[in-house]
Amino acid sequence: QVQLVESGGGLVQAGGSLRLSCVASGRTFSRYTIAWFRQAPGKERESVAAMSWSGGTTYYPSSVEGRFTISRDNAKNTMYLQMNSLKPEDTAVYYCSADNRYLAGTPTSYTSYRYWGQGTQVTVSS
Repeated sequence: QVQLVESGGGLVQAGGSLRLSCVASGRTFSRYTIAWFRQAPGKERESVAAMSWSGGTTYYPSSVEGRFTISRDNAKNTMYLQMNSLKPEDTAVYYCSADNRYLAGTPTSYTSYRYWGQGTQVTVSS
């Protein structure tokens, strides 16, 4: 069983930055496909960033491309989401996710990921 523990959410003004962190248990983090999702009230959970288990492929939807960056530090079993130029519409609960089944590419559906963090609130004020 893999556990993911998130940190780094909070309140920020529009145009500001936040970095989310997610520490994973387990000894094979370097083999995990990783992703960040968010869910705003009344909306479906959506992918905002993903990285293949090899680290060679990343995915960002157009709504965040150029502003968000996913990264990983395999030595620390940690994944990050750097969020810059934040907008009020980025307000949501953000979740880290991972899967250790050698997924192909960077799946964008939340149903593809086996393990989830507890979620952290990000609020962007205008």
